[in-house]
Amino acid sequence: MTIRNKLTLLFTSIIAALLFAFALVVYFAYSGNREEEYYKLLHNTAITKANLLLDAKVTPSVLQLIYHNSENTLFQEEVAIYDTAFHLLYHDAVEIDKVKETKQMIDDIVRKKTIKFYLGDMQVVGILYHHNNNDYVITAAANDQYGYTKLRNLKFTLIISFFIAIIFIFLTGKFIANKALRPVTDMVNKVEEISATNLDLRIHEGNGKDEMAELAGTFNEMLNRLEKSFNAQKEFVSNISHELRTPLTAMLAELQLTFSNPRSNEEYKESIHHAIHDAKKLVRLSNSLLDLAKANYDQTEITFKEVRLDEIVVEARNDVLHNHPEYKVNIIFETEIEDDDLISVKGNEYLLKVAFMNLMENGCKFSEEKESTVAITYFRDKTILRFRDNGIGIDEKELPDIFTSFYRGENTKYAEGNGIGLSLTKKIIDLHQGSISIFSTLNEGTTFTIELTHL
Repeated sequence: MTIRNKLTLLFTSIIAALLFAFALVVYFAYSGNREEEYYKLLHNTAITKANLLLDAKVTPSVLQLIYHNSENTLFQEEVAIYDTAFHLLYHDAVEIDKVKETKQMIDDIVRKKTIKFYLGDMQVVGILYHHNNNDYVITAAANDQYGYTKLRNLKFTLIISFFIAIIFIFLTGKFIANKALRPVTDMVNKVEEISATNLDLRIHEGNGKDEMAELAGTFNEMLNRLEKSFNAQKEFVSNISHELRTPLTAMLAELQLTFSNPRSNEEYKESIHHAIHDAKKLVRLSNSLLDLAKANYDQTEITFKEVRLDEIVVEARNDVLHNHPEYKVNIIFETEIEDDDLISVKGNEYLLKVAFMNLMENGCKFSEEKESTVAITYFRDKTILRFRDNGIGIDEKELPDIFTSFYRGENTKYAEGNGIGLSLTKKIIDLHQGSISIFSTLNEGTTFTIELTHL
């Protein structure tokens, strides 16, 4: 069931329940009021006939004649007058005698002064009447045909009005639900138009104040992130294709050229050397792309545990020297380690080692001495690592783009690279909720500063 129909039914049900309760209140209120008024009518009729009999001295035969000749004799009031000793003084229709009074009933009236009760459809009232120092018991009974007719008419009117109102309320609820959910319908229609080819489309946010506008704004923000991610992905794939194509093309051309014509052993060796060089570039690129993919994982998919930064730095240094024996990496502990907690962080050992190795290799690669220095300083709340070199430095205008994937500055003419290392390093540090900054001076060197908070 759609939300539109659910809202319509809910709205109709609530209003129907309220109308039903209101109809019941009206019906029972009118019924109670009719009952009380008819009891009063019977009471007044009984007193009037008693006064005619006792004060006006109208004979019982005359009163009975008036009774029998009145309209609707079958339903009109029937009055009987007794003394307290249960002697009948007057009765409108003895042959009918609807109430059939008993001595016990008379005694009950004398004791309670007034009684009221139903006898089938008839209402009966019994009263103790004091007149000229004498007490009399009067009963009056009748069927309120006119009152019951009005009550039935009221019931039918309420029932018919209720169902007509339900139909009207249902249609009104449907109209209101359609109007209230129209922005959702428009939103759905607009979303169906959005695809990978037109991620620039956005949903209209209306007045910007209600919940629908808030939902549309949130959805637009999500589309902004998706568009940015999609564009970055396209750019990433394009860059990967370019980076892979270059060494593959060079390798293929070299091998085809070598295969096409006989050559000397030295020429074959040189050709194989070039192919190996291109293959190594492909291996380095593949490893960098795998590391970049790992750094782009959702944090919940990466295992974090307590690790010691000094141990990771030493392991990173050993791996760099193993891969590049000509490099030199110095490690300086600027403060003594007084507590293991000062050197421990919650992180991923593999990714942190990749980040540190990238900075060490960059420092060595772009310095004439092939040397890099790592200085470690500990504080109560964080650890600071500085990766310094005395290399060629980086132009100030290139610093804003230095952490962009596949970006390579003018220093690439001094050493090869694929533009992934620094962007990967920043992603890893961001993943560990740390910060990385750079300070560089041309022909003097570069310093990368990393700050990581403790557990």
